[in-house]
Amino acid sequence: MSEGQGVMLARLMAQAEGKGVELVTLRALVEEASQAGAERALGAIGLNEPGARRDMDELRELLQAWRDAKRSARAAFVGWVVRIGLALLVVGMAVKMGVKDLILP
Repeated sequence: MSEGQGVMLARLMAQAEGKGVELVTLRALVEEASQAGAERALGAIGLNEPGARRDMDELRELLQAWRDAKRSARAAFVGWVVRIGLALLVVGMAVKMGVKDLILP
């Protein structure tokens, strides 16, 4: 809840209490309204079904597996780039030092 909504709710509760409604009743009313709103919001996006918790857990696992795969692929790519770069450096040094002449008659 945003700060503005919290202030508005506090004002409404104070106003209702001033008119003779008990604070406990107001808190219970707010609690029930919040619960109903949350259930309605979950229902609107399809997460109020019995298997929704399991589905969300599976989605989290899938997302973590995707992140792990991306990290592994990135690490492998960087590793290959470094190896190729080092191999080219060694070949360049060998050519510069004239190793070719020592190997071929």
